[in-house]
Amino acid sequence: MKLEGKRIGILFEGDYYENEIFYYMLRFPEEGADLHLLTRLWGQEKITFYGHEYQVPFDCNESFENMDDNTLKSYSAIIIPAGMVADRLRYTEDINKLPPACEFIKRAFAQKSIIKGIICHGMWLLSPVPEIIKGRKVVVHNNLLGDCKNMGADYIDEDIVVDDDLVTARTGGHCNLFAKKIIEILSEK
Repeated sequence: MKLEGKRIGILFEGDYYENEIFYYMLRFPEEGADLHLLTRLWGQEKITFYGHEYQVPFDCNESFENMDDNTLKSYSAIIIPAGMVADRLRYTEDINKLPPACEFIKRAFAQKSIIKGIICHGMWLLSPVPEIIKGRKVVVHNNLLGDCKNMGADYIDEDIVVDDDLVTARTGGHCNLFAKKIIEILSEK
């Protein structure tokens, strides 16, 4: 098992792309990874989220809120998935403060030892913090090309792009290639 002892966190919210999440739920543990779905629990013990296409319910009971630095550093990879997850995670009650998910992803980007994976519309989560993606080589869904350029990222027209500790993929339909690349990188560490 290539990923024995590795922890992978996937940010999670409603309107998720079922095929992508179900693929990760099978593929990463198949290689021995300890997989965690992380969300904003809003003070609740768990939240049931529903998928985009089939409305599949999925309970999530782990939060990225108030995660201490040692726990964050225990993750080998943090993934921002496709679909509307990133848009929903961008919500903030106080428009003068960054959304908690953006604060969390900024902290993850500060840790070079953590692989950051962003697929498809996941790049939306970085729009409030464009400085962490500025100058980085990325690919995004074609619909986000303008967003990518406005954030100062260097768009590369390929299905999977690796820039040091950042792995990006074009669409949720590329989740198998995306997961394969993350597995390759983590197995070499």
